[in-house]
Amino acid sequence: MNAPFDTATAFGPDAATQPAPDHQVAVIGLGYIGLPTAAVLASYGWNVCGVDVSEKVVETVNAGGVHIEERDLDRLVSEACETGRLTASTEVPTAHFYMIAVPTPLTDKNTPDISYVEAAARAIASKVLPGACIIVESTSPVGTTERVAQVIAELRPDLKLPVFGSQEAGDIAVAYCPERVLPGKIVRELVQNDRVIGGITPDCAERAKALYSSFVEGDCLTTNARVAETVKLTENSFRDVNIAFANELSVIADDLGVDVWDVIALANRHPRVNILQPGPGVGGHCIAVDPWFLVSSAPKVARLIRTAREVNDFKAVYSERRIRGLVDAMPGKVALLGLAFKPDIDDFRESPAMEIALSLARTRGQRIMLVEPYADELPSGFAGTGAHLASLDEALASAEVIVVLVDHTAFKHLTPADFAGKMVYDTRGMMKR
Repeated sequence: MNAPFDTATAFGPDAATQPAPDHQVAVIGLGYIGLPTAAVLASYGWNVCGVDVSEKVVETVNAGGVHIEERDLDRLVSEACETGRLTASTEVPTAHFYMIAVPTPLTDKNTPDISYVEAAARAIASKVLPGACIIVESTSPVGTTERVAQVIAELRPDLKLPVFGSQEAGDIAVAYCPERVLPGKIVRELVQNDRVIGGITPDCAERAKALYSSFVEGDCLTTNARVAETVKLTENSFRDVNIAFANELSVIADDLGVDVWDVIALANRHPRVNILQPGPGVGGHCIAVDPWFLVSSAPKVARLIRTAREVNDFKAVYSERRIRGLVDAMPGKVALLGLAFKPDIDDFRESPAMEIALSLARTRGQRIMLVEPYADELPSGFAGTGAHLASLDEALASAEVIVVLVDHTAFKHLTPADFAGKMVYDTRGMMKR
């Protein structure tokens, strides 16, 4: 482990008098964050149980396999299972540490849904022992960590829970430490990136820090839970606002009849200007979602953040309109390159490319060819539309219209000569770089 490990700091001074937990760490939720985190912890010597509601996921992990595509994850999980340090279960065990890494989606009204976090807290409540530490990693609206403590307190009146603003320690610790990793680099960044650890009390933060300090090479910075929750939402909102500027600029450039890629490249030669690259919208479960959590916390004053979200959502609508105009102007096949929400991953969550492709497939399905190197079959939404998954070679040979929705590395070798005689709409500016 990276740092000297102090049992009293990590488990509480009375840990030695408590019954021995089944595992040192229980990770609740084995998705894009939970499984890599569980595997990394196991690789650093922790005895870890990963918990998921899906029996298929649990069976896959216990067999040493993975159900998501992420660099180095398959090797890490296989090795962790072989050593016996990683197991999976549909039941929450007793543990010293609990890490909650479950989804926090938006409702239809763009308000956060923390029901999965609350369900995890209820599942933990029946198992948690005095001296344990519960850490929320799920991106959450401000106040969620305190809500977890409230759920535990309601179900376990025998336990004294920490109170926000108090200096007094409780029987268990409750803290918040958001993930801040990049898909495709999750395993590496879990170890290398700085972590912000917010406790309901200072003692809670220190108890959680003991776990992260054992494997994180970056700095582990402690604060209170509300600040840590706000930090995570701020990071993604900052990125969303800057992307919105680039996306709105691309629409303005179209209206003016100028090339937005040339505009950005030349504007960025200014020493204090760094405009990001536009695209067909913003996707993923972070940047496309988290700003709404901040807006919901302060709806009357979060004007810029709300507007940025609306601009980025509109860019997907605008892109589809442009593509549909090309499709309707040409009678032949149409190839859409990419479905993922960003390059070189298999994650289609909140993907504007997916939304655009689905909309076109529902009305022009027989003409639509979908090229996605990170999918062996089309997502279920395309069933019955007539659209089909195609190879890049097939698309280049057959399509009259080619649309670049995602600039996967597998597409970047293409040159203008590959598109000769075809109508091309490049939403990513791939051919300009």
